[in-house]
Amino acid sequence: MPEPKRYSGIVPKDRVDSDAAKVVKRLTRNGHAAYLVGGGVRDLLLGQKPKDFDVATSARPHEVRALFRNCRVIGRRFRLAHVLFSGGKIIEVATFRRDPREDEVAVDEVDEGDGVRLVPVKRAVDEDTDLLIRHDNAFGEPHEDAIRRDFTINGLFYDIEADEVIDYVGGVRDVRARIVRTIGDPAIRFREDPIRILRAIKFCARLDLGIDPDLYEAMIDQRQTVSRASPPRTFEEILRLLRGGAAHRSFYLLWDTGLLSVMIPELAAYLDDVGEEGDVAWRRLRAVDRLAAQSRLPNDAILLAALLQSPAEEYMEGERDPALAFDAFVEDMAARFTVPRRIRERMRLLLSAQKRLRDGKVGNIAKREFFADAALLYGLDCEARGLTAPGWAFDVSRYNEQEQRQSGKKAKRG
Repeated sequence: MPEPKRYSGIVPKDRVDSDAAKVVKRLTRNGHAAYLVGGGVRDLLLGQKPKDFDVATSARPHEVRALFRNCRVIGRRFRLAHVLFSGGKIIEVATFRRDPREDEVAVDEVDEGDGVRLVPVKRAVDEDTDLLIRHDNAFGEPHEDAIRRDFTINGLFYDIEADEVIDYVGGVRDVRARIVRTIGDPAIRFREDPIRILRAIKFCARLDLGIDPDLYEAMIDQRQTVSRASPPRTFEEILRLLRGGAAHRSFYLLWDTGLLSVMIPELAAYLDDVGEEGDVAWRRLRAVDRLAAQSRLPNDAILLAALLQSPAEEYMEGERDPALAFDAFVEDMAARFTVPRRIRERMRLLLSAQKRLRDGKVGNIAKREFFADAALLYGLDCEARGLTAPGWAFDVSRYNEQEQRQSGKKAKRG
């Protein structure tokens, strides 16, 4: 097995989470290999603030638990150790894994002039062969763990003690080029796990990265495989795209690649049909991103309502019972993603209230517990349409103050 490329001094050590560093150092002091891995390393190299730090180690889960009193082991399909710290922080520790379908992982060495990178050996597989990975529970070696990951930018290890990034897969090169590339054949990797297509969208949008041409072509060719993904996982990835601060770019990429027509055909058909009017739907997502940038991210029901508001209102228009019409609109979609009932019911309340808010007929809505959420959705819609939203749209306490002032004026006139 060839030695990986090692890059010294390229990670800003002062930005490494101190608790994650403690976990790595305790593991290494007790004779285990341990590195920071994945998104935390990627984000540090890109100058981003990591959302979390994960650790990969040679230690088995029970060995990790023995070293940390503040540790719990979770998972059925693959056991993971969670080391718990104050404030709800969790450092996830995973044992090195490998492709579970092979006793010995076969790899190719690709030399592109700036060093060797490893990729899984390209297999000749029939188009109808089911490659979906349903079990991922085999322990492995560091190089096997690296090449089983999805994208090169997520396959990097950081050795804290040596201050070195260990790169088996060409990830540092792609970080520097700001490009997303799969480890191995993208079509195969997507057939193994279709959610990887959505993760590619997420990284491109949130981190403002380019897409490798082969990856982009595979995203289009393999877009139908997304329908084979686990519905709860698909739903969670949709929420991550909405929450990530780049909802507009994320859903534009989904639409541009044809993925949206597979995942949410109700929205894709609306955007295809309305032409320039579709700008309102896009601007609503920009308004969501603005709130995310201010650390004022709406809850999931508001996010989904903002995403689907245009086609939902078109479907509900002219119906005697808008609430019933909304249930019909969302029925197939809810089954496709297993959208929780509580979120569907909340979306119905929020969207059903929008016409009255636009007509200035707030009335009893102000007394309902969902008023703040409905008002915020109304504010996002006003912004998308280039209208001035009332102050209470983003702070419902201002509506109560306004009502009190108006009541006071009426009392004086009386």
